[in-house]
Amino acid sequence: MEKFRAVRLASAGRPLVDEMLDALSPGPGELLVRVKAAGICHSDAHYRSGVAPTRQPCTLGHEVAGVIAAVGAGVTEHHAGDRVCLHYLVTCGKCSYCRSGTEQFCATGEMIGKHRDGGFAELIVVPARNAFPLPDSIPFEQGAIMMCSSATSLHALRKARVARGDTVAVFGIGGLGVSAIQLARALGADKVFAVDVNAAKLGLAARFSAVPVNAHGGDAVKKIRQLTGGRGVDVALELIGSARTMEQAVEVLAPCGRAALAGLTDQSMSIAPYRDVLNKEAEIIGVSDHLASEIPELMAFVARGELDLSNAITRTVPLDACAINGVLDDLEAFRDDVRSVIRP
Repeated sequence: MEKFRAVRLASAGRPLVDEMLDALSPGPGELLVRVKAAGICHSDAHYRSGVAPTRQPCTLGHEVAGVIAAVGAGVTEHHAGDRVCLHYLVTCGKCSYCRSGTEQFCATGEMIGKHRDGGFAELIVVPARNAFPLPDSIPFEQGAIMMCSSATSLHALRKARVARGDTVAVFGIGGLGVSAIQLARALGADKVFAVDVNAAKLGLAARFSAVPVNAHGGDAVKKIRQLTGGRGVDVALELIGSARTMEQAVEVLAPCGRAALAGLTDQSMSIAPYRDVLNKEAEIIGVSDHLASEIPELMAFVARGELDLSNAITRTVPLDACAINGVLDDLEAFRDDVRSVIRP
């Protein structure tokens, strides 16, 4: 029986390992996809460390694009050879959450690369409804990172109700932040502030017309208030996963502002309810994943040139445990890379 290569989490708190797995075949309603690119997300570092629990053992990787190798019985909308990118939430499609467009809360839902095997592999099996056509104009690497970093950023901005003329602060200029800056402008934001401690990432943000705010050795909230005449911002996105930056995302809000928190952390945050929320009628909004219905909208932003991911991928690595562990180490240390992608 033919085997295929995968890089897996065998045990939380330990490095990922190379494995050879038994051949896969698609069941009814499923697709077998040959992985052409898989993004490495900061969440993968959280899974490896155990900060966010995942199935063990498990093949990580939830940002996936590739070519359909085979289709299961009953699949008519996809064909072998099609280029696709994969929505990472596998859901029942029938429960009240799925029917209402909040499928991330499906009681039987599973995330690829967390609850079921993901894309750090040569092959992956997914339900056909999780595959979206990837135009020839979009490279596999970019199609892969769109499936989390871009899609989650769009979902966060939609949850925060970004409107034309708003001012927006984006905390964390990594894979999500680069997309968030561009999508905020595409949705009509008047000015976007990019907050980070990394000069290289702030330089990239400036290329997308964001106002860089270097938080290294200074108070980012104070700086933004100075730049906004003391008012603050209408929307703040926290994409880092730090209690302190979550607090800052709330503190920097203008009256009736909305703070959307998407970063993963096991820390607790502390806010002053009257000063930061009640007195401003501010909102704190949790952001969980994204929706399949948002992916076509994301593709449209790319087609119109409003989302450019050509500078978002700063490193490609092979399907090799040592190389991938090195990327995860860099993510945990918040080094210069924006997004790294595996090319099997």
